Amino acid sequence: MAKKKNKSNNTPRRKQYNQTARLQNAKKWVEQYNGKNIAKGYSNWFGVDLLCAIKELELLGYKFKQSYKENVKQSLIARQKQRERRKREKEREHFNEGFESFYFIEGFTSNCFPYGVTLDEINDIEDIEWQLKRQDKKHPFIEVKDIPF
Repeated sequence: MAKKKNKSNNTPRRKQYNQTARLQNAKKWVEQYNGKNIAKGYSNWFGVDLLCAIKELELLGYKFKQSYKENVKQSLIARQKQRERRKREKEREHFNEGFESFYFIEGFTSNCFPYGVTLDEINDIEDIEWQLKRQDKKHPFIEVKDIPF
């Protein structure tokens, strides 16, 4: 007994074609295409990137300016660099998730949570020091020292 195919795939068949199947179907598609940019239309219809669309349309006999090809290559390279940069930023955010509120990390608990002095505590101490200097009074619970941070 043959296995049944999974019917949950909602991707159109034309976007699953390999290159030979795309080239066969592209001949009919080009005749019906009414848009301005044939490479972009081919790319959207068959679900390939713009550079692949240009190469396959050239196999069908269409010609594109060299400057257009270079612009497409540069945009694809820029998009790839942007994705890599976003990925690195996301990894940094994930790594620094628990650390951004600390001014100084004293150590880590057994569950790997940091402990130490937070930025809020430092700001509170600086506010109190500023108020005490302004009033020229000593606070009974806080000893003000010139500690370089």
